[in-house]
Amino acid sequence: MEKKQTFLQFIKYALIAASAGIIQVVSFSLFEEVLHLPYWPSYLISLTLSVLWNFTFNRKYTFKSANNVPKAMFQVFLYYLVFTPLSTWWGHALTSLGINDYVILVFTMLVNFITEFLFQKYVVFKPENN
Repeated sequence: MEKKQTFLQFIKYALIAASAGIIQVVSFSLFEEVLHLPYWPSYLISLTLSVLWNFTFNRKYTFKSANNVPKAMFQVFLYYLVFTPLSTWWGHALTSLGINDYVILVFTMLVNFITEFLFQKYVVFKPENN
């Protein structure tokens, strides 16, 4: 049963992450193409929007966690305290090399997708935390 439950959680997470990804790409495009912001502020603002969306819906639908929301939010904050500077740094470094902003964004989103699912499942929303 555990494998099936994990698989279903992963599918729900993937669908919610996809919707958060749409928010991130659309807002990133708006900041870059319409407002002509550089990569790093476009990325940081769009990442923040997608994180808020992703946390809210994964907490409710994927991991069905209603207890201790401030603790869960703080744990996600700690994840992003590490992920955000690293991903901003490598994004800026790669754009400086001439790599397309959208290629970097997709790569970064894939790294975030995998690592955040594992972090949320095994740290933030593990049953003992709720």
